[in-house]
Amino acid sequence: MKFSKKVLRNGLRVITVPMKDNPTITALILVETGSKYEKKEINGISHFLEHMCFKGTIKRSKAVDISKELDALGSQYNAFTAQEYTGYYAKSDARHFKQIFDIVSDIYLNSTFPEQEMEREKGVIIEEINMYEDMPQRHVQDLMMKLLYGDQPAGWNIAGEKKNILKMKRDDFVKYKKSHYLPEATVLVVAGQVTEKQVLEEVNKIFSKVSSGRKGNKLKIKEKQKKPQVLLNFKKTDQTHFVLSVRTYDLFDKKNTVLSVLGGILGGGMSSRLFVKLREEMGVGYYVRAYNDSYTDHGFFQISAGVDNKRIDEVLEAILLECKKLKDQKVFKEELDKVKEYLIGNMKLSLESSDDIAHFYGGQELLKREILNAHEKAEKIRKVTANQVHNLAKEIFKNEKLNLAIIGPFKKKSNFLTILRF
Repeated sequence: MKFSKKVLRNGLRVITVPMKDNPTITALILVETGSKYEKKEINGISHFLEHMCFKGTIKRSKAVDISKELDALGSQYNAFTAQEYTGYYAKSDARHFKQIFDIVSDIYLNSTFPEQEMEREKGVIIEEINMYEDMPQRHVQDLMMKLLYGDQPAGWNIAGEKKNILKMKRDDFVKYKKSHYLPEATVLVVAGQVTEKQVLEEVNKIFSKVSSGRKGNKLKIKEKQKKPQVLLNFKKTDQTHFVLSVRTYDLFDKKNTVLSVLGGILGGGMSSRLFVKLREEMGVGYYVRAYNDSYTDHGFFQISAGVDNKRIDEVLEAILLECKKLKDQKVFKEELDKVKEYLIGNMKLSLESSDDIAHFYGGQELLKREILNAHEKAEKIRKVTANQVHNLAKEIFKNEKLNLAIIGPFKKKSNFLTILRF
């Protein structure tokens, strides 16, 4: 699929992805900021600010003004915050392109952060934090980040701490936005039934006079580990949720494609090694996943599952044994080819709608400043060899790189530490 890229004089990057046979349009604005750009005392502000951007703008003074206008267009709209980016988008019938583009741009540029709304939203944020803490399948991911990176931005919760949320003032939002919501740190993507000319006309009307500035930096991640680590969160549950991980590579490393194939071998689909082992053979759990998670300056490969409390030890041993098999012997061609086609097919299936396309192109441009289309990504996957998978498994599956985060009815680490070895 063809796309075009235009960089304005102020540094704003504009990506247009024409989809002439698609009846929808998506306008997405991505900003290169998130929880890794925060200081300890304002941890959570990226996520809180994302909420506040929907609470009123100069043109649309109330939250309901924004939602009513978007709802009247039959639009789907939302926002999201991660460690390294924040996004705002709206998707609608392609006929409404100008309207949704204006609304999303208004949210990004002109939010007013009403103090009364801010105080009310604090309660919403705190309940969102409570909700995630009550979802072990989700919360265990936060625990893994804490275990891997400790008291530094990568180890902090994206939603922040409750005490921080309660202390935040309107001026905190104004300062943070001024430091990070800058053209040179922003990618604007429009995908759907639209032309580059139409997009640039609207972009120039709204963004050409926006001033550039000095972007706030994020702290470089410090990593050190010499032995296996365990973090337990005692909770009386019917099921144990865990993440088992090893440290890997940042977003720019060429080994990430090999890692995606390795992840597919272990956890890609219902015929993957871990799905067959844990669900079909052992009958100990409903879900199991294996994939690499990479960021601009760090990364880790993780395996996660929810399993029978009484069988957690044998589950961990079985998983570690499957990882060890990849170290000890090369994967056969038949399995390797199956996994490659699984990954390529699922990638293409995930790119059927205009919002998926917008995220696919925009995310690459924002963080890597390099865009590969689906065909180019598929070719990289197809070139992965059994030797590469074998060598990578030997490189990452080492005892001193192992980490385990668990939510379940357990209080002692010692038993788990004795299990953590390949």
